[in-house]
Amino acid sequence: MLKYAFLLFFVLLMIGIGLYSKKKVNSVQDFFLGGRQMGPWISAFAYGTTYFSAVIFIGYAGKSGWSFGLSATWVGIGNALLGSLLAWLVLAKRTRKMTHELNASTMPEFFEKRYGSKSMKIATALIIFIFLVPYSASVYQGLSYLFEIVLGIPFIYCILAIAVLTGVYLILGGYVATAINNFIQGIIMLVGLALMVLFVINHPAVGGLGEGIKRLSVIPGEGENLVKIFGGQPLDLLSLIFLTSMGTWGLPQMVHKFYTIKSDDAIKKATVISTVFAVIIAGGAYFTGAFGRLFLDNTLPVYNGKPNYDMIMPNMLDIALPDALMGLIVILVLSASMSTLSSLVLVSSSAISLDLVQGVLFPGMKKEKVMLLMRTLCIVFVTLSVIVAVTPNAILTLMSFSWGTVAGAFLAPFLYGLYWKGTTRAGAWAGLISGFGCSIGCTLYFGMNAALAPKIGTASMIISMIAVPVVSLITSKLPQAHVDKVFGLTPGNTGVNFEN
Repeated sequence: MLKYAFLLFFVLLMIGIGLYSKKKVNSVQDFFLGGRQMGPWISAFAYGTTYFSAVIFIGYAGKSGWSFGLSATWVGIGNALLGSLLAWLVLAKRTRKMTHELNASTMPEFFEKRYGSKSMKIATALIIFIFLVPYSASVYQGLSYLFEIVLGIPFIYCILAIAVLTGVYLILGGYVATAINNFIQGIIMLVGLALMVLFVINHPAVGGLGEGIKRLSVIPGEGENLVKIFGGQPLDLLSLIFLTSMGTWGLPQMVHKFYTIKSDDAIKKATVISTVFAVIIAGGAYFTGAFGRLFLDNTLPVYNGKPNYDMIMPNMLDIALPDALMGLIVILVLSASMSTLSSLVLVSSSAISLDLVQGVLFPGMKKEKVMLLMRTLCIVFVTLSVIVAVTPNAILTLMSFSWGTVAGAFLAPFLYGLYWKGTTRAGAWAGLISGFGCSIGCTLYFGMNAALAPKIGTASMIISMIAVPVVSLITSKLPQAHVDKVFGLTPGNTGVNFEN
């Protein structure tokens, strides 16, 4: 009963925050950016909870722990050091400053004003809306597997309930509601994760850390690789670390957090908070997943008659945790996932409403109509995600495909655009097209292959990072006045010609 009581309390709390936040939303800027007034704790927790969802706890932790053993913990460490610490150090201050200078509220709008290209704005807005759908779907799947095993609620009902709840509080309060919820959800995640690690390590199936490592090492056939410092598949491990860590640099829902923070001083504090949060959450999740084989007798769980990696963590936690704590873990995963979902929905709906409709088709659209459109598109995005979520696909595959495609397209044009004045319009297009094309082309050729998905995503980002400087060095530069304006060297209108 405690599990259901925890869940009911959480649902009511989320809806209450949505109703409270509605009073603070008076403009499109409030709805999407929270008025650019987010403090360090709110911003750091928003970043962390958007980063780590059911995809991490259920999909990645289970599959990676089973495949790599204890070396899967390196993925969590990489997420903390590269995906959090380095991302904040390299991107946060520069992104905040430049988006203020350009008056850009979204990544497509940044690309338009940085490179003087409406076509790039349109292309990136469409990519965001279309390719964040499978990412969102993977989050729904992760939650649903857990709910089905622990609470006995059928898969489809779980997905629908989560979709409705996320849509309600987001539509009511926009980013303000999301940010407040993220903070509360982050605290729940920290407490729940710490208790989860403690109970898993001390469960008789593991017998303590030292004994657990010993038991993993003697698993027939694979034991030795499960306890090696870099596992038995170092290239696969490295590609997963790179995709899940560096990929965040090009994801609009992650970069969005840098737009909203209120000051440079807040950035310094948020950098530390975000990194500590990531160490605990990501490190703890992957470390816990490494012991899945001990709880499941080295036998993959079966779902609908087929072995399923996504069922590892739900089954493992159901065995390892007492009823009261399991209720908290359900809320932990729900918290992590809803924060991710709300960010995805918000960024995706803005891509169409702000960047395409108001930004291109109807520039004079009134604030009230833009707000209504954003809220409507939130519903559309949630609906599309649910449709994809009920299609049988592995969580890891959906996530890697979406992450790799979006990050492959955006990472290089965004990063070079922040720092290198010599980045040309053609160079940015080359990075976007090469990264996007590599991901889509490889996926069409090899299919939705779970084993190859992280490698494809990694390759897409690397190719894009090479394409931008190569093409920029041999193509026409942007007008100097425009470049100076972008980098805050001169005030006023650049007079740049917005071309394709």
